Amino acid sequence: MATSAELGIERTLVLLKPDAVGRGLSGRITARFEDALLKIVGVKMKLIDADLARKHYFDLEERRGTEVFNTTASFMQTGPVIAFVLEGVGAVAKVRQIVGSTFSNEATPGTIRGDFAHQTKASANVSGKAIINLIHASANSEEAKYEVELWFSDDELFTYETAAEKFAY
Repeated sequence: MATSAELGIERTLVLLKPDAVGRGLSGRITARFEDALLKIVGVKMKLIDADLARKHYFDLEERRGTEVFNTTASFMQTGPVIAFVLEGVGAVAKVRQIVGSTFSNEATPGTIRGDFAHQTKASANVSGKAIINLIHASANSEEAKYEVELWFSDDELFTYETAAEKFAY
């Protein structure tokens, strides 16, 4: 029997941001991942404080500037987020594909952001507000490992077999 590593099974973090939760899109968004045979192995709802925002977005200020970090961190503290860990073959890349481009006007129809997010980079710049794009997904395997460990302890992550896995693997 092949191992998880041989099959390319990996874990990644997804955050449903305050706008997704507030708009009641949590179930519709989550279903898209499960439809793609990605398995939820951990889930929680949480209010983010300034410390967690800083740890989660530790490099955003360096990459995009203080203003972008501050507006993003502030926005993420406006309401609850739903954090979950997804597991599956090529999970990091698959999740990024399902989520779509950061900016809704660049996201392909059929992606989460292409279908549900409507704020553009230009409108965010004019308003001085964060890009409200519904969802965060780990960018790569290293980031996924860091984020999963930041958000979840080992005892909050589960191992089980879905009905689909019996056929797929």
